[in-house]
Parts: sequence; C-alpha cells; structure tokens
Amino acid sequence: MSDDLEEMGPVDYLVLEFPGNRMTGEGLPLLVDLVDRGIIRVLDLLFVRKDEDGSVAMAELTDFGDEVDLSVFEGASSGLMDQADIDEAGAVLEPGNSAAILVYENTWAAPLARELRRSGARMVASGRIPVQALLASLEAVEAAPPAR
Repeated sequence: MSDDLEEMGPVDYLVLEFPGNRMTGEGLPLLVDLVDRGIIRVLDLLFVRKDEDGSVAMAELTDFGDEVDLSVFEGASSGLMDQADIDEAGAVLEPGNSAAILVYENTWAAPLARELRRSGARMVASGRIPVQALLASLEAVEAAPPAR
C-alpha cells in the first residue's frame, strides 16, 4: 500500500452544502468529465443531512430523488472517512441542509509529486485561496490610491 501512496497525487476534500436539501445535479457532468479526463480520481463521495434539531445523518444517493442521477458514483468509497469526518462536515452545515463530502486525488499532479518525493522534497505547507478572498484583494487594489 505504501508503494501506491508514493505514486499518488495530492488528495483534497470538499464539503459542498445544498440549502434546503436541494441538489440540482448541475455540476455533476463537470465532475464526471474531470474523472473521465484523468484530472482527478474520486476516492470518497458521501452525502449527509443536518436536521433542524442539529443531528447529522448519512444520506443515501436515492434520498435525493430521481431529479439527479448519481448512480455513476455508487461505490465511491475508499474507507478513508469515518464518523468523526462526517461529524466535522456536519458541524459546518446549517440546519435543514445537506452536503456532499468529496475526497479526491489530483491525478494531474501525481507525476510531479512522485518526482519531488523521490528527490527528497516534502510538503511543509499548503492551502487554498477562496475566490471571495481573491475578489476582495483585487477590489482593494483597484480602490487604493495610485503609488507615487
């Protein structure tokens, strides 16, 4: 197993909240396209609901009705996520909403990551800049007086 890990790209996760437990599925074709093109590999995809009383429970793909065909993701479970992960994701949800928890490998970065590991490099920090933060920074730059 450790040999397989040496070959992997970076692994990320997303918690995507759906207000009012309403999932339209509009982004699913794009997710499938990323997988089909080998850009990412879905390791886990779970769905949770947060009831009005704050309790969090797993949701089945079939719980979202016939409006969204999620069958392509059936069985997408590596076993990486446990109840603590589900509880942590549920803690950020608003009551009455549901969420998809997606764990994925960035397969596009695997060759680079593999070679960096082989050369002795190691990741010491990582992060993501939200689009809202980028927009705020750009607005601040545009609003600043010209430099002299």
